[in-house]
Amino acid sequence: MKVDQNRFNRAIALFDELNSKDPNREVIDGKEQPKELLYAQRVTTMLKNYAPNPSEILQLAARCQHIQRWKIDRRNFPMTKPGYYQWRKSLRDFHAQTAEMILLEAGYEESVIDRVCALVKKEGLKTDVESQTLEDVVVLVFIENYLEEFICRHGYFDETKIMDIVDKSLRKMTAKGRQAALTMIKMSS
Repeated sequence: MKVDQNRFNRAIALFDELNSKDPNREVIDGKEQPKELLYAQRVTTMLKNYAPNPSEILQLAARCQHIQRWKIDRRNFPMTKPGYYQWRKSLRDFHAQTAEMILLEAGYEESVIDRVCALVKKEGLKTDVESQTLEDVVVLVFIENYLEEFICRHGYFDETKIMDIVDKSLRKMTAKGRQAALTMIKMSS
């Protein structure tokens, strides 16, 4: 399918517009930036580094992976393992619904929208190449940009729990993704 660059750019701009409203900020090079906008940009960059020539659909799904994530607060769910999974499911559904609304506005057809939403929900993980590629990219972005902060924020976790979380993330990846984690990731010094 040939990419309609205007439609694609419009969808990306609409995703970014929503994410730019994130009240949570991250300081990069001395400048405050909306956290989810920065995350979306990082996922896009990692995707292009990890999978040269990604499909339009995969690029769209990558860009809206955490769209307006701040709107569904983890604290609104029980602080239990089942509560965590309820939160994650609510996020996936919300991200997919938001992506659908934006993609309709940008002029995408239903088949493209359905496919983007399936990727956002990580449907077919382990069996769908694009879904698995997106998972690899998301984990790579987490390791490169958020793992250190996660460990600091959860200092009450013991080393075994942290290693278990990292191990679970790595197990979701393909062998290619795990190799990329060893070679592509630039950790802060």
